[in-house]
Amino acid sequence: MTTGRSDEDDAAFAAHVRALGRGPGRARHLTRAEAADAMARILDGRAAPEAVGALLMLMRYRGESADEIAGFVDAMRARARPWAGIGATLDWPSYAAGRSRGAPWFVLAALLAARGGARVFMHGYNSHMSHPLHTRAALEALGIAPARTPAEAAAALAATGLAYAPLEAIDPELLRVLRLRKVLGLRSPANTALKLFDPAGAGASVQGVFHPSYRALQQQAAALLGARSMIAVKGGGGEAERVPAKRVELFRLEHGRAFEETAPPLIEAPARRHAEPEPSAARFLAVWRGEEDDPYAAATVAGTAALALLSAGLAPDLEAAEARAWALWRARMDEAA
Repeated sequence: MTTGRSDEDDAAFAAHVRALGRGPGRARHLTRAEAADAMARILDGRAAPEAVGALLMLMRYRGESADEIAGFVDAMRARARPWAGIGATLDWPSYAAGRSRGAPWFVLAALLAARGGARVFMHGYNSHMSHPLHTRAALEALGIAPARTPAEAAAALAATGLAYAPLEAIDPELLRVLRLRKVLGLRSPANTALKLFDPAGAGASVQGVFHPSYRALQQQAAALLGARSMIAVKGGGGEAERVPAKRVELFRLEHGRAFEETAPPLIEAPARRHAEPEPSAARFLAVWRGEEDDPYAAATVAGTAALALLSAGLAPDLEAAEARAWALWRARMDEAA
């Protein structure tokens, strides 16, 4: 973070706040360029904390626009350029994993997608959660250490097809902004922008949302950002994870074409879905190793992996992606290290 904020900095940032908050009939959304300037000033420490809170909460109250989210991502990517050459082909943001969700089965889905030919770069921040098995803990249980530098991420992608970097390794200032939730009491547009961050420049991604309305917003912002492919889904706890016993609406972007597709259920909904046992690394690994049979977890993993393979361009359609994902699931023990 830079220091020595000037009066000119305060005036420039105040203009962004004023545009958002002038009142009925006069307030407006920021342009993409204005949003990029605002986020750059926030990350550089050239904005007063009071003004930052005002801007983020005004955007939240008004509802973020696709241009505003794209502008935020522009500023975020400008600071993450060293990560753009690591060789990823699929971006996988993970910023949820709250108390309400079960085990992070999507981590196994990412591993399957990597075995299916994708080079998956997962990034996020969730180790602060009280959840007993968050993303980073699940990856470490599988023997996947976090990458702290672009070189470490590139090496992991080359060796296994899967790398994970915590947000603080990519940009600690972004983590500072994300942690403002503790002060503001609400998530901010920065959370949405992180779903589209794609610091490695993969161009394809799978994204989860908690609130369904954000699927269209992320689809629109991804198009503005020139993404090659994206699938957004309402997933458990806001993560990119397919619910296997329900019809799931997919908000997709493919070579500039935005459309929606319905993924059918993969398994019959149980008459009564009992609460999942307390998530633990031991049970998580037991399911992965075939030591414990859990058809619902298996369908969650395979169904989510199918979305990843489809977004990465490794299957021509959803049906083929599902067939490939199930084949990878059945073959996982043969490929285990």
